[in-house]
Amino acid sequence: MADRVHPRDSSPASSPISSNNSGGVATGTQTKHVLPSPGTYVVQVPKDQIYRYPPPGNSRRYEALRKRKPRRSFCCRCVCYTFSLLLILIIALGITAAVLYLVFRPEAPKYTISEVAIKYFNLTSSSPVSPEFDVTIRAENPNNKIGIYYRKGSSVTVFYSDVRLTNGELPEFYQPTNNITVFQTPLKGSNVLLGNAVKTALRNEQKKGKVPFKVNIKAPVKVEVGAVKTWEITVKVKCDITVNTLTAKSKIISKDCKYSVGIW
Repeated sequence: MADRVHPRDSSPASSPISSNNSGGVATGTQTKHVLPSPGTYVVQVPKDQIYRYPPPGNSRRYEALRKRKPRRSFCCRCVCYTFSLLLILIIALGITAAVLYLVFRPEAPKYTISEVAIKYFNLTSSSPVSPEFDVTIRAENPNNKIGIYYRKGSSVTVFYSDVRLTNGELPEFYQPTNNITVFQTPLKGSNVLLGNAVKTALRNEQKKGKVPFKVNIKAPVKVEVGAVKTWEITVKVKCDITVNTLTAKSKIISKDCKYSVGIW
């Protein structure tokens, strides 16, 4: 129970002598209590009640904060569990990939262009041209335990500068392990309009015996690992070739092929 001290005007003018020295002023051997100023009250409350029972105005806020703590801890646990599962999954995938690599030792297939025969490339006429390129492509699968399925939907195009001259596609076939496959792909162009500047440049380069072309190959494939086939993967090949003439007897005097694999 809290002690209440009344104002001086409602309490006796003096108080009895006390041996307790707290809250008073010592005069000789007696202690005289100091009263508060008129019209004021002093309420003494134990400390344990101050911390244990909040004021009525703050009780609702205290209860709301106390109820939120379990929700926050639940959300924190969910986030921790999710990150833990993701970490375990990433580690498992990494270990699986490492084991597969050590077992199968995969190597990227290699591609190159060995021959090019050019027909119907008339640079003297003012009409559009319809050239044909017979491109011989060499595909090598150096893997011991991996086969390659070449799927439908491939494309092979030939460019001079930024002008597309011909286009075609690769055949569908299966390439077994440790295999080299050479196939000829006919590429045809239809009504290709060449400007005067392009024709002049082609004639000058043909006189020099160095006519550059770009051959782009895009092939969707599936890789066979043991008895399992992967999803469809896109192989892209870009070759810069230079031929000596624009005839069926043309020869490749330089070539540089780069290839990449799109997993997704």
